[in-house]
Amino acid sequence: MSILSDNMRYLRAQQKYPQQKVADDLLITRGRYAKYEDGATEPPIEILIRISKYYRVSIDLLVGLDVRKYSLEKMMNLPDNRTILPIMVDEKGENKIEVIPEKAQMGYLQGYSDPGHIEKLQTISLPFLRNGKYRAFPATGDSMPPFKNGTFIVGKYVENINDLRNNKTYIFITQNEGVVYKRFEKKTIRNITVSSDNPLYKPYDIKLSELMEIWEYACSINTVEFETETLDMMTVKDMFLSLKKEIDLIRKK
Repeated sequence: MSILSDNMRYLRAQQKYPQQKVADDLLITRGRYAKYEDGATEPPIEILIRISKYYRVSIDLLVGLDVRKYSLEKMMNLPDNRTILPIMVDEKGENKIEVIPEKAQMGYLQGYSDPGHIEKLQTISLPFLRNGKYRAFPATGDSMPPFKNGTFIVGKYVENINDLRNNKTYIFITQNEGVVYKRFEKKTIRNITVSSDNPLYKPYDIKLSELMEIWEYACSINTVEFETETLDMMTVKDMFLSLKKEIDLIRKK
């Protein structure tokens, strides 16, 4: 048996069609169709295309995902027909938000396109976040104050790169840098320009070909309590960075 044969049996059962009807609609014999469902043989590409169009399920899902485990109505297609994002809910009907811990970031990059990997992650529900697919990523480094290590940035999945808005913050999943949280500046034919809120870091470009996922900032969850001394140090640091930025502008004049 294969995933394809299991999916074909399941999808036909959902439609309550006999094998003969499906075979007639696909313009093949019932015996030939039965072999595909039994996993005895694999359909050639031209028949696979017909099956995909018939059940209205993309080929990559038919051959790579057990569709019995997910609601097809609650799946979001990713660009380039790569994979899908299943929108799951808990027993109360609230959106399940997968949490990507810092130690699991590399595993996420390697398995982001594998729904089996994603469903093993811990989840939370935030009732005020609805109508979309959300995921939580850890903040690292000091490029985006006041967020620091111990903060989780919850992002809403962006389906179309043209929906990016200038000066808004996003989580970018890239082939080279991994998970980065930056402010969007502009888009060109081949790149997007992003920047850090910390002026010590210069803006830079990300090639569109290297972008795998984009998540728009929705909210943040801080897991580390701010201490008074920490806040004072942050205030001094912000003043210093602001002063440095003003000096740099004066020098350029």
